[in-house]
Amino acid sequence: MQLSTRNQLAGTVTNVKLGTIMSEITVDVGGQTVTAAITRSSAEELQLAEGDNVTVLIKATEVMLGK
Repeated sequence: MQLSTRNQLAGTVTNVKLGTIMSEITVDVGGQTVTAAITRSSAEELQLAEGDNVTVLIKATEVMLGK
């Protein structure tokens, strides 16, 4: 599958917190933490679990930088 997403970060799932509707997935990307909020049904469909290797895809019209 080809994607137009330019920001693709390889990482490892470190925590999966399933809520009633939404889930919070924490991913370690080279020592930095990225947290994704996705639907519970998506988390279950992907069978996300700690230790899984995943790709974080970030497609946004706004990206903020701090210095």
